[in-house]
Amino acid sequence: MLPLALNFAELEFFIIFVLFCGGGEDLIRFGEFMINFEFDDVVAPELDFGSVREWIADVAASRGFEVGRLFYRFCDDLSILEANRKFLGHDYFTDIITFDYTRGTRLSGDMIISLDTVASNATSLGVAVNDELLRVIIHGVLHLCGIDDKGPGEREIMERAENDALRMLPPALAAY
Repeated sequence: MLPLALNFAELEFFIIFVLFCGGGEDLIRFGEFMINFEFDDVVAPELDFGSVREWIADVAASRGFEVGRLFYRFCDDLSILEANRKFLGHDYFTDIITFDYTRGTRLSGDMIISLDTVASNATSLGVAVNDELLRVIIHGVLHLCGIDDKGPGEREIMERAENDALRMLPPALAAY
């Protein structure tokens, strides 16, 4: 099911992304917005994804944005490496790749998340895997809100925004 508000570049990427990643298993529409979570040969984490959707919308609203179409694809390290090479020309593993199609204050984007890297990062940071996963999920949203993390001082700004967002977790997610 394609969103009607895609421009040609978004449509082209959406088609490539779906061909690369496969079809949808968990497509949910909420009024005017759509958040999709798919799992590419990985075990879905035990999260209340309905609460995750609400949290994402709340965080976006707190930053002056509304959610349009967000597509999350969860995969393993080899898949994210392939996507990183194919779409960005980067030859390294990462926890998340975010493709931004935001127009004005309506967030739209595709995010690929490696559950392998999330688990490795959680171990090295000494935090629960689901806590790190929630941080990475909202990290992508914060990129769509215009927060970068590559330049001088930007990482600290991103970490502050992540921490603010994590404080907004609903009770159903705070237990993870």
